[in-house]
Amino acid sequence: MLNPDIAYLLGMIVGKGQVIRGNRNTEIIIDIPHKNLMIEGENTQQSVKSSLLDIVGRLKSLVGTDMEWDTSRQNLAHISFSKSNGDYLIRTINTYLKNNVSWRDFRIPSEIFSSTKDVKLEFLRGVSDVTAHIRKSNVAWKDYENRVYVEIMVNWDLCVDIANLLKELDVPVQTIRFAHPNIVDPNLKKYNEGSKEFWNKEHQIKVWAEEFEKVGFNIDHKNKILKKFADLNRKNWKEATKDSKKYKDKPISEAHHKFYWNTKEINRKKPKHPEEKSTKLPAKVRKHFDSWKDMAKELGYDE
Repeated sequence: MLNPDIAYLLGMIVGKGQVIRGNRNTEIIIDIPHKNLMIEGENTQQSVKSSLLDIVGRLKSLVGTDMEWDTSRQNLAHISFSKSNGDYLIRTINTYLKNNVSWRDFRIPSEIFSSTKDVKLEFLRGVSDVTAHIRKSNVAWKDYENRVYVEIMVNWDLCVDIANLLKELDVPVQTIRFAHPNIVDPNLKKYNEGSKEFWNKEHQIKVWAEEFEKVGFNIDHKNKILKKFADLNRKNWKEATKDSKKYKDKPISEAHHKFYWNTKEINRKKPKHPEEKSTKLPAKVRKHFDSWKDMAKELGYDE
């Protein structure tokens, strides 16, 4: 039976976890990256350390054994625990994750999609605590367009799963920077400079800051920065639209709370990219795409 605690644990494992099976015991290891020691004036290492104490305390009764945690490295923390292969929690985790062993292959369990709102939220917070970040450089174009990035390496299916679970919680994705040559290097600039596989990066799911507040984080510095930029979006939107006949006295959600299928499509043709047929791409996307929206629809993120 899913509850918020196991949903949160599953979210962290799906986002950045490994399941290491031995002859008798299974070890669960979850990485928590934090890119810079200081982000937007917040000490990330100290924040992660403090938040991990809360997280470990919260999950202790669920896990039923000691959890180890390490925050000594500047850009990466991790938590881990080990239990016998026949333990109920281990068998439950294996069942939900279809016996996969790495974040490279995990999917969001179908049971999460059919669960209650609080379970969906906690699962997404688990994923976001280990994969998402927000900082000034995430801005789109204008000062009311600050965004959260959820970054997913390699795993195309999980990227689309996350977008669909956000949709379930009425959180629109602003854009997805899929790791595809037509999306990452649409004009072949990097390719022509000699960086043939510049496109082979992480997927980036981008969400407006104030929209992502519906999900939030359990990592303290991430939540503080999220609030800072969500408030900035609202404040700067109000200032930017005060003399606008169209948007005056209307909240920012008039502009930002839109799913891509409710927005106008700008039909811009992209040039063919020599890497479109790369074997490093999944077979279903080894072809040309003119927009991320076309790719999202192809992969199953649509209305």
